[in-house]
Amino acid sequence: MNTPPRLLVEPGRIVLGGAWTLAAMLPELSALQRGLAGAGNVAWDLSGVSRLDSAGAVLLWRSWGGAWPARLEISDLHRRVVERVAALPRAIPAPEPAPFRLPEFLGALAIRAGNNLYGMIALFGQLLFDLAYLARHPGEFPRREFTANLYKAGSQALAVTALVGFLIGITISYLSALQLKSFGADLFIVNILGIAIIRELGPVLVAVLVAGRSGSAMTAQIGVMRVTEEIDALSTMGISRSLRVVLPKILGLTVAMPLIVLWTSAVALLGGMLAALLQLDLSFAYFIDNLPRAVPVANLYIGLGKGVVFGFVVALVACHFGLRVKPNTESLAASTTRAVVTAITAVILFDAIFAVATRNVGLPVL
Repeated sequence: MNTPPRLLVEPGRIVLGGAWTLAAMLPELSALQRGLAGAGNVAWDLSGVSRLDSAGAVLLWRSWGGAWPARLEISDLHRRVVERVAALPRAIPAPEPAPFRLPEFLGALAIRAGNNLYGMIALFGQLLFDLAYLARHPGEFPRREFTANLYKAGSQALAVTALVGFLIGITISYLSALQLKSFGADLFIVNILGIAIIRELGPVLVAVLVAGRSGSAMTAQIGVMRVTEEIDALSTMGISRSLRVVLPKILGLTVAMPLIVLWTSAVALLGGMLAALLQLDLSFAYFIDNLPRAVPVANLYIGLGKGVVFGFVVALVACHFGLRVKPNTESLAASTTRAVVTAITAVILFDAIFAVATRNVGLPVL
């Protein structure tokens, strides 16, 4: 019953024998395919075949060109096996795309948004439990993980944020100077740059850069740990993934963000002062001397407060989408993209909330 397949080519006839199953054909599959190729219109004798499975039937059906030969000797059992293969379509038709329905699309979008919001709230609650646990056991605080994330999200981001901030400061100062010169209000360049950069552009610009740089890196790192099952290994060893993986990232970025905001705002003001010197002939000394009077210190506190909130939001969103990565590379790429887009959207939303909540703080009342 388990004899290897036999193929005998005779004048005008091909005789098959033995077992034509996948396990039996594998060692001689290439030779069998060459022997069956180009058989032409001949008689086929399968009476000596002891066993025939779907793999052997597919091989025979393809060698027959998808049609029954004119002369064929085969048992009824084996004929039924070949008939099942012959009844299969050559190619499975692609399913028709579902019609677009706006209510279904909006409903699915709302459900996904609700699930993500629920997951972020659950993650935030877990962080509160972790902080309470660390308050009772301060010796278990993940110092190395925290300092590593503080270095990656903070120190390594200084160069790119300084470059972008400097260029933004020059651009805003240059465009504002062109308008102010036409009204003879050159001195108000200090007010415009100070309020715009310290209160708004500095925190938002840094948050967008950090979301694209550090946020995507956090999502990708946790996602790779999910793909390689390192997260599951931590759980198996009894190590809290939120305490060792998530908490250090969120705390590190929350602490680093206001410092990066302060650094970027200072460099942006430097670029604005340089453009003001070249366009309006305002010296650095005049700019620095009038900046505290034109921009109340409350604007600095608002900018630093935005930095803390934005850093926490970006890190929370990045870790949430990283933990939702499925064990495949496609899910990793999609989750990283969604994390960056969601983080930037959340930053703009919270900036709008800050603008409404602090509309009477730090601004001169006319």
